[in-house]
Order: sequence, then C-alpha cells, then structure tokens
Amino acid sequence: MLFDQISNDIKDAMKAKDKVRLETLRNIKKYFLEAKTAPGANDTLTDENALKILQKLAKQGKESASLYVSQNRQDLADDELAQVAVIETYLPKKMSETELEAALREIIANVGATSMKDMGKVMGTATKQLAGKAEGSAISTIVKKLLA
Repeated sequence: MLFDQISNDIKDAMKAKDKVRLETLRNIKKYFLEAKTAPGANDTLTDENALKILQKLAKQGKESASLYVSQNRQDLADDELAQVAVIETYLPKKMSETELEAALREIIANVGATSMKDMGKVMGTATKQLAGKAEGSAISTIVKKLLA
C-alpha cells in the first residue's frame, strides 16, 4: 500500500538526512491521514485515492513553481520542483503520445464510438482506465482527433 510505503520511506529519508525528501513525504502523509480520517473513509485509504492525492499535489507544485518563476523567484520554484520530483517517484509512468493514442483507439473500438457524439462515452471510460497515466487534457485532445 502507498500509505505504508510513504511511512517507511519517511524513516529512510530521516536516516539519509535527505531534508527535501523528508519534508515532502511528511506533507504527503499529512494529506493521506486527512483522507483516512475524513467522514465516511472508515480509516482506510485505497491506493487509487492515494494516487489521486499524489497527482493533485504534483499538479499544485508545478502550478506554484510556474507562479514563482513569473515573479522572478527561481529559488522558490526550484524548491517546489524538487518536491514535485519526489512526489512523481510514486506516480505511475506517464504514457507517451503514441502509447496513449493506441490505448484510446482500443477504448474507442470497445465502446463502439463512431463520431463526436460518442465523445462522452469514450472520455468516461478513458479517464477511468488511464487515471494517473495520462493528463485529462491530453486524452481529450487525442479523442477529438480520432473521432473527427
């Protein structure tokens, strides 16, 4: 489980005196604990939900870094990007555009989509199957291209 892995990696980061990794992992664990103790969570955190949290944190980190760059604060941007790099080690590898297009062709065939009218059906299936492996905007762009 991701929750246990993060907990163990915190210990390793402490032993290694890896300050950035330790700080990032502690932050991730804080969000994981909040999700576990949220109403209705029954003190559990599935890997699927943990991945969603990690993706959200990585996206927020990248957005913060670009904001810092626009404000000429490269030092703060570098700190954010260092944390994003740690988070991304726990995320599934992103698909290449070629891999994504092949997967989407298969999904379109399975769903039986033939035109842009079927985009909703395709997107619903694709976003579930490709969660964490591709950005929603990239999926959408390729689906439009394939259905057009």
